[in-house]
Amino acid sequence: MIKYKLVCKDCDLKFDSWFASSNEYERLKKKKLLNCHNCNSVKVEKTIMAPQLISHRPKTDEKVNLEKFNNVKKTIKNYQKFIKNNFNYVGDNFAYEARSIHYNGKKKTKGIYGSASKEDLIELKEEGIDAQMIPWIDEKEN
Repeated sequence: MIKYKLVCKDCDLKFDSWFASSNEYERLKKKKLLNCHNCNSVKVEKTIMAPQLISHRPKTDEKVNLEKFNNVKKTIKNYQKFIKNNFNYVGDNFAYEARSIHYNGKKKTKGIYGSASKEDLIELKEEGIDAQMIPWIDEKEN
């Protein structure tokens, strides 16, 4: 596959189009099957293009994105540490425990955290029980 930047000579619209090969572009051009999707003119030509070079060095954008990802990951890990130190882990019983606290007035000195399905969270919200889903990074993923 090859991507060309094309320009319509009638309306000056510039657009990209993919072709199976450069020969395919030439074949379609010769048969006048290339047309502008704006004005329907067949006066469509390739523009000057710079080749895309493959570099083994990471691009600056990739480095910036990696830094952002690492910062977000570090922030999530800090939240996780705070939650583990300040809340009780209830595992897969989160929805049950949240309802027990809400309806039975079961006072806990600490909040709870654990696992719940999206359906459980929706039901809890409908019942007026405040529960939030937060991103969680498994220790194994480090």
